[in-house]
Amino acid sequence: MVTAAKTTSQIFVHMGVAFAVMYAFTGSVAFGGMAALLEPICNVAIMPLHEKLWERIRARVEAKKAARGPVRTRTGRTGAVQPA
Repeated sequence: MVTAAKTTSQIFVHMGVAFAVMYAFTGSVAFGGMAALLEPICNVAIMPLHEKLWERIRARVEAKKAARGPVRTRTGRTGAVQPA
């Protein structure tokens, strides 16, 4: 129940900010309302693409780390890189 309330709250905050910014720039309630309605729609459409992009970036970073193998320190032990 708390998660649903938090999500609903976030939606209204996003809509309120979108309305306020557009109203401040244009002085138009109509444009403010349009921005308040379009902003959540755009977020719903774009967020899955954003998540996929970051999954690909994360996978590339992990693949590069795995390809390099264990890192050797100046003492010859494997582990985290020690500062020079």
